[in-house]
Amino acid sequence: MVKRRQYLFSPGRTMTPQVSPPREPEIQYPESDGLPMADNTLQFQGIVTIEGNLDAMYPPEANVFVAGDQFWYPVKGRPDIRVAPDTLAVFGRPKGYRGSYKQWMEDGIAPQVVFEVLSPNNTPAEMDGKFAFYEKYGVEDYYLFDPDNNVLRGWRRVRRKLKAIPNLDGWVSPRLQIRFDLSSGELVIYRPDGQRFLTFVELMQRKDEMERLVAEAQGRAERLAEQLRRLGVDPEQ
Repeated sequence: MVKRRQYLFSPGRTMTPQVSPPREPEIQYPESDGLPMADNTLQFQGIVTIEGNLDAMYPPEANVFVAGDQFWYPVKGRPDIRVAPDTLAVFGRPKGYRGSYKQWMEDGIAPQVVFEVLSPNNTPAEMDGKFAFYEKYGVEDYYLFDPDNNVLRGWRRVRRKLKAIPNLDGWVSPRLQIRFDLSSGELVIYRPDGQRFLTFVELMQRKDEMERLVAEAQGRAERLAEQLRRLGVDPEQ
């Protein structure tokens, strides 16, 4: 008995192979360029002081995201279009971790305020490129601080262009409501409540001073309570 070959398709009929469409490679948006955040201690202190004080100004419910030295990608699918401001502030976006700021994932909201702190290694061409980027992609206020020469420059958006702010001594940022003071020969920034921006060292010194004052007050209260007890008075009543 001759066995018949079992076909899965009719003899003489061509079977068309099923080919899956090629998968598009996933677009990568780097979170670091491998370069240091700052080139020297003066620039680093300026960056962390501005970023830290701005972030501390806004509680979580204020819906203001502040970050430092983080890539901002304004255009989906274009990882080559990016910049990392020394500090950026975005109103209308919540606080929280982000490896980078991808604008299309943030309701399309561009950072309204950016800060740059210069170092000797920043070239005019580099800073011109950043200015053009901020102007093109919707920044409202741009502040550029040179800590070596204590020079602050600023620009404010007028229609579609960033226009220079003539005098920044006493200027109050429309968005942040912080005030810049250059009258002492050094840049001092004041919060909306009148408190001066403090460095990390100054914050720790103030914290230590507050703890010392609290400890002294507690010590005085305990000594007074002991004196009252000796007089037969219960200080708890």
